[in-house]
Amino acid sequence: MVNHKRRKRLLKLLAEHQTASVPQLVDWLSASPATVRRDISWLAARSLLTRTRGGAANLEQKKRSFTLTSETFQHNIQCYAERKRAIARHAAGMCAEGETIIINGGTTTFMMAEFLVDHHLKILTNSFLMAERLLVSSENEIIVPGGKVYREQNVILSPFDNDITQHHYAAKMFMSVYGLSLLGLMEADPLLIQAEKRLISQAEELIVLVDSSKFAKKAGLILCGLNRVSTVITDTYASDSAVQLLEQSGVRVVTVEPEAVPAQVNASPFTSPFDYQAAAMFQSEVSH
Repeated sequence: MVNHKRRKRLLKLLAEHQTASVPQLVDWLSASPATVRRDISWLAARSLLTRTRGGAANLEQKKRSFTLTSETFQHNIQCYAERKRAIARHAAGMCAEGETIIINGGTTTFMMAEFLVDHHLKILTNSFLMAERLLVSSENEIIVPGGKVYREQNVILSPFDNDITQHHYAAKMFMSVYGLSLLGLMEADPLLIQAEKRLISQAEELIVLVDSSKFAKKAGLILCGLNRVSTVITDTYASDSAVQLLEQSGVRVVTVEPEAVPAQVNASPFTSPFDYQAAAMFQSEVSH
């Protein structure tokens, strides 16, 4: 087992058992005592666990204050969550094993992570939350741009035109947007326009994930026209007239029934103490 996978597994075990001795970790991780001790030292140096006599302990809850989410994201992910979850599940089901896809930052696209756990994809994303979740929970290959993290928008944006991610081509791009109209995809934040225009140009098929409330939202910035959109996935609350207008514009529309959201998923993008530790670990790995 490679270092980062073993260390993530070690943190997850501590989240489940709270404390563990070196012999226990040796058994659970199928690693040597020396390797386990090195991992404990590495993680302790980054404040991801507490060293104990003969082992390690999970950090106390009060120390888990690290979060990459903004208050806006925390609020938005709970709005129309039942609709977004169903849309995200359907979108994840459109992914073929082994293909390369792009996923942008957004609450509906973020919900796809839960349903991509058992996939084996190459995923390019500018969402640090999406990258963190998939690194922790799946075996997908994750690619992120280098650059500055913008917490409010939930994106990583490179200041350079020749960022390495521009050389990646994807069969599909899954995108959340602020609003949708006959004019096209709309955003309210110029920063998101800058980040997403780059990604759109690198995908063959653009699939837009919007709950039905997005049809009523208007914004001053047009990201792209409907002629660039191949499919819109929305929920059954979308009006017949809105669906028909999209179809008349050549867009395939899929409507899905909202589904119940488990309480622990609806409460927060981070659903366990381990997720906070993993987020910090992800930040450490990206910054180095």
